[in-house]
Amino acid sequence: MTEAPTIPPRVTATAAALRLIEKIRKDHPEIIFHQSGGCCDGSSPMCYPADEFRLGDVDICLGAVDGVPVYISSSQFDAWRHTQLILDVVPGRGGMFSLDNGREQRFLSRARAFSAEERVILGDT
Repeated sequence: MTEAPTIPPRVTATAAALRLIEKIRKDHPEIIFHQSGGCCDGSSPMCYPADEFRLGDVDICLGAVDGVPVYISSSQFDAWRHTQLILDVVPGRGGMFSLDNGREQRFLSRARAFSAEERVILGDT
């Protein structure tokens, strides 16, 4: 019997991002991420209180990081579908409305291209 291949996660996080998520959750236990594609906030992953962000009909959930859902608009997903989104942290200020703002660290999106085998498993060939 052949085992089904493991589905690669579409989103992961570095240890630094997980630490910042833990800090933010002390003040805001229920949060979400939305991978932005807007002009004002660049392409930063924005972190919001879950009950204060309204998801659109075209938003897609990539998965969750430490139990925190990560969304992206369908147009952004079309451009990024061949990559794994990696939440990371760098020094600086977060987006104006993002919960990382004022913490002297901000979330940053990195990406890793899926291998040809991973794309087949994900159905993105």
